[in-house]
This record gives sequence, C-alpha cells and structure tokens, in this order.
Amino acid sequence: MSESSEQAQVSAGDVFTQSLVPKLQRHPKRIVFTDGADERVLRVAVRMVESKVGIPILLGNRDEIYRLASDRGISLDFVKVLDPSTAGDFEVFCEFLRRTEHMRGVEISNPEEILRQPAYFGAMMIQYGQADGLVGGNQSYPASIFRALLHLVKPVPSVPRVFSVAILSASHLAHFGREGVLFLADCGLNEELSSKQLAAIAVETGHLARIYLGRRPRVVLLSHSTKGSASTSSGREVRVATEIARQQVDPEEVEIDGELQADAALDPLASEIKIPNAEFKQAADVLVFPNLDAANITLKLLTHVGGASAYGQFILGLTRPAAQISRTMDEESIYGTALAVGVEAIKYHELYPEGEA
Repeated sequence: MSESSEQAQVSAGDVFTQSLVPKLQRHPKRIVFTDGADERVLRVAVRMVESKVGIPILLGNRDEIYRLASDRGISLDFVKVLDPSTAGDFEVFCEFLRRTEHMRGVEISNPEEILRQPAYFGAMMIQYGQADGLVGGNQSYPASIFRALLHLVKPVPSVPRVFSVAILSASHLAHFGREGVLFLADCGLNEELSSKQLAAIAVETGHLARIYLGRRPRVVLLSHSTKGSASTSSGREVRVATEIARQQVDPEEVEIDGELQADAALDPLASEIKIPNAEFKQAADVLVFPNLDAANITLKLLTHVGGASAYGQFILGLTRPAAQISRTMDEESIYGTALAVGVEAIKYHELYPEGEA
C-alpha cells in the first residue's frame, strides 16, 4: 500500500481514531473477532491489513465466512479465519478448561460444547496468548460476550468489579469533552454500584483516558445534584465515592471531581453559575454514572440522536483487553474499536512484559 493511501486511511478517521493508527503501525497486534461472518467485520479486517495495524483473526464457520467474502468481492489475503471446533488449539483449550474448572471445584464433562462457541474460544485465545485483544458482539447479545470473558479471562486483583467503558467522539457537539472525546462508564455491566466500586471505576477509567489522550484527564462522578444541592442518599454516595477516588490517584496524573450534574461537568459557563467562586474547570473528559440505567440511556441518546461515534464498550478489570460492540454499530466504529483494543494491548505488554498479570 502506498504512503499516500496509508495517510488517507488515517485522515479518514475522526479525532479519536486517527491518533491510534500510527501507534499500531509501530506495534501491530492480533485482534480476534468472535462474530466473523459479518460483512462489516470482513471490511474492517481488510482495512486492518491495508493500514498495517494488526493481524485480524475471524472466528466462525470457515465456509460461511469465505462464501460471504466472495459474494461481496472482499479479499481475505493475510486475514486468519478459524473455526473453533477444527482449530489446532481446540483440544488444548478443552484441557485447559477442564483443569481450570477442576481447580474451582467444578467438574465439566462437555468442554468441547462450551469452546465451540466463538465467544468462549476467543476468550481462551486472549487468555493464553494466541491473540492480543478481542472484539465481539456485532451479532451476539452482550451477555454472551460478557459471560465468556468473565468466566475465562483472569481479573485484575486491584479492581473490585469488572466494568465497561464506552468511548465517544463528536467534534460537532458543544462541550463534548475538551477535544470532542468523552469516556462513559459503566454503560454495560453493573446495575448498581457502591461508593467504593464507583471510586474504582473513576480511577481506572481516568488511567485509560490518560493513555489515549496523552495528558491529565478530568474525571467527573455524575449525580442529579451538584455539590450537595439536593440532599439525597444517592448524591451522598457519589460524594463519598469522589473522596475515595481522590485518595487513590496522583492529582498530577488524573483530576477527580464530583458530585456534579452533567451540565456543570461539561459546560464551563454552567459550572460557574452553579459553583460560584470555584476554580475555572475545563469540560470533563470522563463521565462516571451512578447506575447502569443513566449510563446506557445516555450512551444511546448521544449516538442515535446526537450523532456521536461510539467505540467499545471496553471491558476493564480484566488482565486482557477486550471490547463488546453493539449489533447496530457501523463499520467505522468497529474499526475504531479494534484499533483501541490494539492500543490497550500495547499498554498491557508494557505493564506485563513477561505476560503475567
């Protein structure tokens, strides 16, 4: 591929994705897609190869995937296609699963049936180093992806609850983060959260945002109340979570604020009105929601009504990078999600050069 074509691929992305391509061109990663028989994924795989950002691995029925590619005129040169049940690692993974469940006190007689499911096979691939990151859910219900990852991928001991983060980009919307990028958590996994869990989400998402933004991010824990303007139990929970999170970060690396209403978090003018005499604050980069309903509804409104581009949801609190994507996600967003998972994999290898978590 010519240099001008590579540059065109980069410039075609938005403010978020275009910064990821050069990083992955220097450190390409193997990304496994659990729902491979999907035209969007086939085109993303081709783009990954052409952009030299990684090696795509598509799971599913090989004949179905190749037939779909042929029908759409898509070349799968340099794209790896695997049917879990006939893959070389299938029997090895089955034995790994038997041993793992035995150590948990569970005896299973049908590991083959479990690992024929692409989500479980893909989770095994990233856990045992056969791929660097996972993207799935474009043809599956979210629970199937979450279940496989939570079951088979080792958690990070310091994170009390695995959670998800959506990254949104919308340079056309006012007050949409400092640079047109927002991180939203937890949009997919936990219905209700304690103050300690909210604090952990704020801290971990702040560190994630710092990786992608390359600067100190501002993390805001949201509420229906701003600095005690409504005396409610949920507002108090967010205030407590804010203080816990502040004690767990270096303020030079991550800024933590809360409890704030969404307008005070994102619009500096609203912040000045609602918090008189406070220090001027830039728009938040990270929004941490008090519950799943608020987060997921906001995510859907911003994407389907506001026109924001969504990437992920990225699963944090696991020792391997993975993302669950929506069945309605377009090709561009799937591509951006794959890029972001690859960059997460770079970070993982920097943190754990020996492959241990």
